[in-house]
Amino acid sequence: MSTVEAPEVVPVKTPIRGDKATRIRKSFSSRLASLLVVLLTILWTIPTFGLLVTSLRPQADVGTSGWWEVFTHPSFTLENYQTVLFSGGYNVQGGLMPFVVNSLVVSIPGTLFPLAIAAMAAYALAWVPFRGSNFLFFTIFALQVVPLQLALVPLLRLFNTGVHIGSVPVFPALGITGNFASLWVTHTIFAMPLAIFLLHNFMAQLPRDVMEAATVDGANVFLTFRRIVLPLSMPSIAAFAIFQFLWVWNDLLISLTFVGAGKDSVSPLTTRLSQLVGNFGSHWELLAPSAFVAIVIPLIVFFALQRYFVRGLLAGSVKG
Repeated sequence: MSTVEAPEVVPVKTPIRGDKATRIRKSFSSRLASLLVVLLTILWTIPTFGLLVTSLRPQADVGTSGWWEVFTHPSFTLENYQTVLFSGGYNVQGGLMPFVVNSLVVSIPGTLFPLAIAAMAAYALAWVPFRGSNFLFFTIFALQVVPLQLALVPLLRLFNTGVHIGSVPVFPALGITGNFASLWVTHTIFAMPLAIFLLHNFMAQLPRDVMEAATVDGANVFLTFRRIVLPLSMPSIAAFAIFQFLWVWNDLLISLTFVGAGKDSVSPLTTRLSQLVGNFGSHWELLAPSAFVAIVIPLIVFFALQRYFVRGLLAGSVKG
């Protein structure tokens, strides 16, 4: 009696979702991709290197030849930095050091204030349940679409005259225009939506077991925030601190709106740099070192916090 063998069943391989991600990862880590990154980095660095070289060249060389001539006829001096920082010069009477100090006075509180407020708000929205918390979070997130320029004039009017309905004052005039406080308040207001969004998404990913263990051990809401949430959220806090410091340090529009260009005791470095260009871009021997001084401090801040930067930015950009 003959037997009929059952056909052999060949298992069908199902595509693994990770294969595509692995191929993409390998393509970005290939030699060609690495070479492309190196070339882009060199191209991106050339203008900054040219600015540095120009800032170190004598005035006569800056006015007669390009910065690349330094490779064939090297000539360097620190006189330009001495002039723009301490001695003064064209439109730099008294030097730029007071304006550098003003920028630090504006940038450091303008970074710390929104971080402190946004960290507490993000923690409350992520871990302290209350009615309407989701609606409030999405409303704050939606405020990012409001153009900064659209709010400058109403905010300036609020500082100067307050809010009135008819003849009834609803909000008093703060009277802080022309002072550091106006810049601190303005930068804090404009930074809140993005800061709360990034910090909230990072804090919402913290392990629930850790938060529940703190509650079981008797920690209240504030103690849990201070002892657990803040240390674990340092990557996202540092990532946003870099962004906020760069935005405040490089700001010109808010400074011109709330302080103006003629109040040297409060004006940051950017307002003075905007007046240093002169007609037809003249006085490059002073503009180049002044611009490089404005670059150095943000670079120091970035390299001091860069180990947190990528980890905090990626963790806070999506909600898991």
